[in-house]
Amino acid sequence: MANQRQNSGEQDLNQLLKIRREKLKTLQEEGKDPFRITTYDQTEHSTDIKNHFDEMEGKEVSIAGRMMSKRVMGKASFCDVLDRYDSIQVYVARDQVGEDSYKDFKKYDIGDIIGVKGTVFRTKMGEISVHADQVTLLSKNLVPLPEKFHGLQDTDIRYRQRYLDLIMNRDVRTTFEKRSQIIKEIRNFLDKRDFMEVETPMLVENAGGAAARPFVTHYNALDEDVKLRISLELYLKRLIVGGFERVYEIGRVFRNEGVDTRHNPEFTLMELYQAYTDYNGMMELTESMFRYLAEKVCGSAVIQYEDTVIDMAKPFRRLTMIDAVKEYAGVDFSTIRTDEEAKAVAKAHNVEFEERHKRGDIINLFFEQFCEEKMIQPTFIMDHPVEISPLTKRKPSDPSLVERFELYIYGREMCNAYSELNDPIDQRERFKAQDALAAAGDEEANHTDEDFLHAMEIGMPPTGGIGYGIDRLVMLLTNSSAIRDVLLFPTMKSLNAKKDEGAAEENAAPKKDAPAAEDKADKVDNVDKAPEEMSAAASDADEKAASASVPQTPSVPAGEKLDAGISYEDALALLKKYNEDEFHIIHGETVARLMEYFARKYDPENEAFWKICGLLHDLDWEKWQDAVQHTVKTAELLQEAGVSPMVAHVIETHNSDNNPALPKPEHQMECVLWACDELSGLLGAIVRMYPSKSAQDLNLKSVKKKFKDKRFAAGCDRDNIARGAELNHVDLDTLFADMIEAYQATND
Repeated sequence: MANQRQNSGEQDLNQLLKIRREKLKTLQEEGKDPFRITTYDQTEHSTDIKNHFDEMEGKEVSIAGRMMSKRVMGKASFCDVLDRYDSIQVYVARDQVGEDSYKDFKKYDIGDIIGVKGTVFRTKMGEISVHADQVTLLSKNLVPLPEKFHGLQDTDIRYRQRYLDLIMNRDVRTTFEKRSQIIKEIRNFLDKRDFMEVETPMLVENAGGAAARPFVTHYNALDEDVKLRISLELYLKRLIVGGFERVYEIGRVFRNEGVDTRHNPEFTLMELYQAYTDYNGMMELTESMFRYLAEKVCGSAVIQYEDTVIDMAKPFRRLTMIDAVKEYAGVDFSTIRTDEEAKAVAKAHNVEFEERHKRGDIINLFFEQFCEEKMIQPTFIMDHPVEISPLTKRKPSDPSLVERFELYIYGREMCNAYSELNDPIDQRERFKAQDALAAAGDEEANHTDEDFLHAMEIGMPPTGGIGYGIDRLVMLLTNSSAIRDVLLFPTMKSLNAKKDEGAAEENAAPKKDAPAAEDKADKVDNVDKAPEEMSAAASDADEKAASASVPQTPSVPAGEKLDAGISYEDALALLKKYNEDEFHIIHGETVARLMEYFARKYDPENEAFWKICGLLHDLDWEKWQDAVQHTVKTAELLQEAGVSPMVAHVIETHNSDNNPALPKPEHQMECVLWACDELSGLLGAIVRMYPSKSAQDLNLKSVKKKFKDKRFAAGCDRDNIARGAELNHVDLDTLFADMIEAYQATND
């Protein structure tokens, strides 16, 4: 039944597409091809007419836009035309436009772009409208728009097809109009303070200025690899050395990391540097600018964000990190001077730390756990420990602290500022420490930049510097909950992505290549292989993916009772037949319980089917360990065991990133399996780290932190976890929270 409805819907859509193309062909044959029109004299927009109706009434106007609705009523019709600013009603009468033109108009479709020349008037119902004298088809819509009463609500389609989102959702257009205004007003504010806007290179030899993994590309003309910048800092400081005392840049930076509600791999950053001031000067500038922007963009310095009133009219609170911890955690680190004392206090307060952490690191961990989310109203957190701020000037009064601040609003960091380090000798030593971290495998460590050091040796004046995440600022001022809502075209995994393609490049690796069974525990990929071996393995994977013969398995029908063709007990025996390693069996059982948990919420009739798919999803991995043929072999084993081929289909989808010949996840069951597989590995690694080894200690903050730390459980594919959120149409925070709840409910 479900398949019949789906096929019927597809047939209806195909028929509509065919009809619209036939209409276009007829127009072209009649010499009325809309695509031959090159210009149209648009004299007014909808808001011009509505806002100045008293002046415009009775005047001739020419408007243009997309027809969003049409109501045909015999000899007269109405339509709504959407332009850049708003929509306006158009009255089209046969006697006014002519019989032939009226016949043409009646054949126009919702979504067509039209031009209308006519007279402004008000209808008997009181609606400001345009009485058409002439209607011109300017562009033919060939694909129907989403149904108007519900708009475009699928978040995945909204982000991928932003053009549709902008057409169907007025509030989305308003958000991006405000984004443009925010950036314009930032420039106005800084211009009044005599700052100069500059542009610096995006492709750099040495990507420094932040702790992040860069993207790498290749200059063909120069035959050398270069990186995409991860910050704006080092070139702007060179300009301070050169004598430009106040400079700023608003530009894209690129960090090869995960995606969540507040992070996108490419984002807009503003950095500014001002000579002869320090972090106190940066605080004054920041407070003044935020208040100015709120007043200009929102009309008031008191704004609403989600369910909270944010007051930027009052002076921003200033609080040292140590005082914040004392206030919210009840621990006074001014009386705790040694690393050992700090670690003892951390244990007493259940604050996770690593053995390498020092007192300053632990102060920061306390702040993150007890204070950060409580910084709702604008608050400057100042004077950070030197251990977490290696590139900042120390406070003369206390060398264990640095002159740095972060502004927090609604529990989120909005900017980061320093009294900039300008001692070239000290800077060189700190670069050496970063080089050592890089040599030890830290992909986010900086590298020595000799040209920057040379500039520092020429002499840089005392300088205050600050970086603002523009996207996060736009989220605040537009009351948007996710970063993708303020990016016109956010980063999304390609629908037809072949992950193995280009795997030999520096930034890619197959999902499952590790030969040792124990590596599956943390899913560590190729950690012992040399780069050239990894490249060869990736090339082999490409060839195998291209030539792999994948038997077709039937997709899962929606809304039907499903029979796996095997009991859970027999499925467990089958898993143990091909897997001797206890971890693989535990992993299968863990995913089975998670799938069972989510089936109770989404598809209770097929709870057993979901559970068996989770149990057997990695059936072939231990014995064959072939990243491309993974799940293909499972399908063969399931067929031999007489298991329903629909189980094989579900299982095959979770390896479609490694083998493009496999079916992509579409059914909710398949999307949930994708999310459970990879994320359960990360959650398990976190639980094993706890002294209690209890899933009940899992919490969102801890999971987010470990997700961001790529050195932890390095083999857990963060991109695949993010893809799991995409497939299930939720942000990462929601996915983590749901999975934590499920993991705790199913792992005592």
